[in-house]
Amino acid sequence: MTNQILAQVAALPKTSTADLKRLWRELFGKDAPPYNRPYLVKRLAYRLQELRYGGLPDSARFTMRVVLQNIGADELASTRPKGRNTLHRRNIDSLVAGTRLIRDWQGTRHEVTVLTDGYEYAGRRYRSLSAIARAITGTQWNGPAFFGLRSKRAGGGS
Repeated sequence: MTNQILAQVAALPKTSTADLKRLWRELFGKDAPPYNRPYLVKRLAYRLQELRYGGLPDSARFTMRVVLQNIGADELASTRPKGRNTLHRRNIDSLVAGTRLIRDWQGTRHEVTVLTDGYEYAGRRYRSLSAIARAITGTQWNGPAFFGLRSKRAGGGS
């Protein structure tokens, strides 16, 4: 890390909240969210480094999101409301259009793009991830489990 970036990051914990919010506006182009001060400091430190050195590659972002979703599914499985796929539905609904889901299956990489009204795989539109998993494997699969969006403990598939 360069001395300038290091100095900026080191100064953040001592910076006033008003100045943190001003810096947020400069770096993100919008008002700071109403979160606590430690959040603002951590996020601003990341943003300063991200702007200087570049962000995480898309593959790393996707892996982190899947891991965090699976951790959340495991921790919340015992406390979630009883009912059909409550937590699973939230994970799938949180996928943003344009997100790419990648799965290596039997030595071949398969990429799915999330659309606003479904998914695209191999030039075709599908209504569900399960239909895509079936097209890839030739067998019945739970699509979210196949693509790592649902942990086996929280009801993963085949």
